[in-house]
Amino acid sequence: MNARSPFVEVLHGLCQTPHEFVMPGAGPHARTGVLLVHGLTGTPAEMRVLAKGLHRRGFSVYAVQLAGHCGAMEDLVGTRWPDWLASVESGLRRFRGHVDRVVVAGLSMGALLSLAVAEEHPDQVAGVCALSTTFRYDGWSIPFYTRLAFLLPLFRLLGIGRHSVFMEQPPYGIKDEALRARIVEQMHSGDSAAAGLPGNPWWSIIELRRLAARTLNGLPRLRAPCLVVHAKEDDISAVGNAHDIVRGATNARVELVLLDNCYHMITIDRERRSVIASLNGFVARIADGAGAGLHG
Repeated sequence: MNARSPFVEVLHGLCQTPHEFVMPGAGPHARTGVLLVHGLTGTPAEMRVLAKGLHRRGFSVYAVQLAGHCGAMEDLVGTRWPDWLASVESGLRRFRGHVDRVVVAGLSMGALLSLAVAEEHPDQVAGVCALSTTFRYDGWSIPFYTRLAFLLPLFRLLGIGRHSVFMEQPPYGIKDEALRARIVEQMHSGDSAAAGLPGNPWWSIIELRRLAARTLNGLPRLRAPCLVVHAKEDDISAVGNAHDIVRGATNARVELVLLDNCYHMITIDRERRSVIASLNGFVARIADGAGAGLHG
């Protein structure tokens, strides 16, 4: 068996938990890295299909685990948005030391974190891919009572709701019915490392809302080119969340791709191949030096 190259060895050393994963690239794009960021209550595993598509194009891929995730509900409730951002910043810092450039790509809340890290570290992020961005839970499947989420900080102040959860509702972000059935089975199996938790803790929603407000207000600071991909029928976060980036990122070039045949989990749903193709093209343009500029 051939020995692994030093480049491959050092990339595999990036992983800090058993749930993170690395796919070292090959060929002329190997030294272009893509840092993948999962969503709230999610896991690195939800990014694996996308990672494989990017890896086939030759890019090096590292999927980071956010603080408090892949464990019990109490682990997640014990963290706040700066802890999640610190997870991404740590991954970016370590990854960037071994590749020439890093594009950060995130799903749902991971999109917020990808935008936030690019706002905070413009000299370290070569590009951003914001997938199913969730500034607001305002998709068509979201129950009406969640509009009262603005009361949650008061509840936390009063010590109410630490163990309360907004349970996810059908169709769970997935339009493909067969795939949805498999994911729901995993969600309710108790294996949070495989499919994430089945609901969003109230106190974690508070943190997501604070992260969303901070990231939205910081969009004018974004300098890296940005690819925004969103489903027109997103059941969790309406397409207006994508348009917020287009309007707010006034100092970055933004590409908007809207999908016709999927829901929120665009990395695994029916248009996953279109998502992979869009990201591959975007990252390749950055790798080839064509990613600079302002809004077109």
